[in-house]
Amino acid sequence: MNLFGNIGNLKMNKNARIYIAGHTGMVGSAIKRLLEKEGYNNLIYATSKELDLTNEIAVKLFFEKNKPEYVILAAAKVGGIQANIDNPAIFLRDNLAIQNNVIHQAYLHNVEKLVFLGSSCIYPKECPQPMKEEQLLTGKLEPTNEGYALAKIAGLKMCQYYYKQYGFKSISLMPCNLYGENDSFDLAHSHVLSALVKKITDAKEQDLPTVTLWGSGIARREFMNVKDCAEAILFMLKNYHIYDNFINIGWGEDVSIKELAEMIKHKTGFMGEIHWDTSKPNGMLRKCMDINQMKEIGFQPKITLSEGIDEMIHLYKTKYLQAKTNPI
Repeated sequence: MNLFGNIGNLKMNKNARIYIAGHTGMVGSAIKRLLEKEGYNNLIYATSKELDLTNEIAVKLFFEKNKPEYVILAAAKVGGIQANIDNPAIFLRDNLAIQNNVIHQAYLHNVEKLVFLGSSCIYPKECPQPMKEEQLLTGKLEPTNEGYALAKIAGLKMCQYYYKQYGFKSISLMPCNLYGENDSFDLAHSHVLSALVKKITDAKEQDLPTVTLWGSGIARREFMNVKDCAEAILFMLKNYHIYDNFINIGWGEDVSIKELAEMIKHKTGFMGEIHWDTSKPNGMLRKCMDINQMKEIGFQPKITLSEGIDEMIHLYKTKYLQAKTNPI
């Protein structure tokens, strides 16, 4: 039985004005590459220096000038566990400002459809697994990234309320942990997979006897390549028309951080020992998405975790060797 009776393909003109907010980030750049590959030739974007999305007046003027027909809101203030712990006010304030400005101006300027990207961290710390959409706001959040999570919850609710009150069409997608091309290998800002690739590859290259990783390794995470995420965004933009709800995006399978580290160790050829610094936080112990709604609509990611790790090691080695060969 199809629970989504109003699913149907949205015929997007290849000349449609599509604004990608956050086009230089990992997700935004993947969306930009995919849309260009698919022949969309009227993409709109601006760097953070050209447009401060936390500035309401600047965003208003940008929408007045460019008149986008579709908006993909991939811009956000993001970071790892330590960055979230150190800067909860900034993560809450900046993300609220960005999404409030973009969503409101999209509504005021008659955008046909907006895609809002959230995160699996919106779910309660002790959420039953796998996490279902209806479990939102059923418990306390993970404190290490509460500021970011609260902002993303406010964003998806804003989208729902703008549809309820004004009829503004927007969809909210909640991806699992992402990695891939244009990810950061800066440990202050990197995601968990890219951080592990950097640390273990560095240990291999430097012939170190040990490498120390955060936490105990028992926490479990679900990973999806950003190219699959971009495919999901375009697919849902065209095919998902439920405006009073949100939907999980992922694989529906998780792996422990320890298992992930061992996979990377094997693939890099690192022969040393992995030590776990249990004085550092694990974060939420498990985050695995229920993706039944996504599968029912007809989307399935393609890039396996093993393939994705190979890609990330190659990306990092290229950057590492370039930096080593051409030091600043």
